[in-house]
Amino acid sequence: MFWRSVVGKLAVTILLLVSFVLFILTVFLLEFFENFHVQEAEADLLQTATKVSVMVENHEDKSLVRETTERVKDPSSKVIILFSDGDYWSSDTDDQQLASLEDKWIIDHSNVDNINSSNDTLKDEIEGSEQEPGIMLVGKAVPNTDAVVLVYQSLAIVDRTKAETTKIILGAAAIAIVLTTIFAFFLSTRITSPLIKMREAAFDLTRGEFNTKVPILTHDEIGELAMAFNHMGRQLKFHINALRQEKEQLSSIVNSMADGVITLSRNGDIIATNQPAEMFMDDWYFEKNLSRDSGQLKLPNELMDTLQQVIEGEKEVIEEITLQGRTWVMIMTPLYDQSYIRGAVAVIRDMTEERRLDKLRKDFIANVSHELRTPISMLQGYSEAIVDDIADSKEEKNELAQIIYEESLRLSRLVNELLDMASMEAGHLTLNTEKVEVTPYIERIYRKFQGIATENQVDFKLIKDVSQSFAYFDPDRIEQVFTNLIDNAIRHTKEDGYVKVSVTNDENGFSVSIEDSGSGIPEEDLPFVFERFYKADKSRTRNKHVKGTGLGLSIAKNIVKSHKGTITVKSKINVGTTFNFILPKDDEI
Repeated sequence: MFWRSVVGKLAVTILLLVSFVLFILTVFLLEFFENFHVQEAEADLLQTATKVSVMVENHEDKSLVRETTERVKDPSSKVIILFSDGDYWSSDTDDQQLASLEDKWIIDHSNVDNINSSNDTLKDEIEGSEQEPGIMLVGKAVPNTDAVVLVYQSLAIVDRTKAETTKIILGAAAIAIVLTTIFAFFLSTRITSPLIKMREAAFDLTRGEFNTKVPILTHDEIGELAMAFNHMGRQLKFHINALRQEKEQLSSIVNSMADGVITLSRNGDIIATNQPAEMFMDDWYFEKNLSRDSGQLKLPNELMDTLQQVIEGEKEVIEEITLQGRTWVMIMTPLYDQSYIRGAVAVIRDMTEERRLDKLRKDFIANVSHELRTPISMLQGYSEAIVDDIADSKEEKNELAQIIYEESLRLSRLVNELLDMASMEAGHLTLNTEKVEVTPYIERIYRKFQGIATENQVDFKLIKDVSQSFAYFDPDRIEQVFTNLIDNAIRHTKEDGYVKVSVTNDENGFSVSIEDSGSGIPEEDLPFVFERFYKADKSRTRNKHVKGTGLGLSIAKNIVKSHKGTITVKSKINVGTTFNFILPKDDEI
């Protein structure tokens, strides 16, 4: 509303102040002019009375005095002359009110005796009736005689003069108020215009428009205020930009973290999260069979206890949580607002891979110990048998020596494969890539295992689809892959089964598929077949048909990956297993 604005308040204040001053001034002026008009009227009457008294004193001719008096007096006034002989004369007048008054009544109310006795002038006002105004009377004693001159006129003349003066004063006051109102609005608008622009600029700042500037129109306090406002806007823009950069930097850091980060309020409300933390929350709700609304940002009840421990203990709390087969470690630290704990920040790390690697390390030590213990025990046992001369015949000694020889070969193969694995995983595997003629290379490998397959009564087949005669790879390393895969296929295939090797070399690359009709691999073990020391028979028992170190498939995978290829496996229990590996073209290696 207008009256609530600064313009309205300032204009009304100026208007009221000027109106009050004009009111006081008008009252004093009216009082002053009222007295002034009365005094002027009395002075005119007294001047007339003085002139008449001089003529009465100097001239004895009454007719001359009467004629001169008619000329001297004001037409609206009336003169009564009381002569020394007791006779009196009254003049004519244009005022009907005065003409209606009897001379005797005027003389009786004029206190003539007091005028003669004091030889002074008389100034008096005689009140009239309710319908008629009073009269103003001036009496003058004639010097050296007993004559008295009375001059009077109606107060209506003075009232009319006062009324005219009052109109003039009130009109001037009204004009002054109008001009004051215009000036007040002009002045208040001029003063408040910069303030209004500052208000609009302040609203622009609240909307984020920090480039808004207030024009500096004057160099007074308002101009200095505008300069301070513009300086404030620049500083605010600088600090907001700095805060935005820090926020974006912090957000980028948090979002790029592999660990989950959850910022919590004191009540358990989730303020901010990143993608790993969202995955953790989704796994949590899925594990607990709870539905999570899109707008729900509340910490699960199970984690509220951890938050309460942080708030009450004022120290970080570490919890280990297992969800969906994964292991998470949560470190929750309090957030302070000076000395008051306003919430907490939880850092959640997926420790599944670390736990798996730790387990692999422990299993590796156990597996190596297990794999070394068997051949060492056999070497020790059979060598003791030879030393103690337990074997009587030469044939028995040769048999014991043969066993010792085979176990030493097995031990040597295990050590060599461990060295190969360590070299591959350290990235020290060197490939001697060369141009290989595919058909002779494959047929040589086929002939190498044909005798073993025949010995194990396994149907060994080779299928070739060679549209391009040459391929680029390390022939020794790829032969090692063939050896591991074909040897495994033959050893795990029962009699009258089959092993089929399919080789394709075309524009898409060098592709090999090794299929058998063996015992198969359990579905739950398929993701782990390429890990070190993996064996489908968990008891790790050996027989004459199933021998190995458990490192062959892991080595084969590393060799194929070194060629930038891929290796996969498909298997069904009691149906068979198929291994496939593909090597890209030579320009892709």
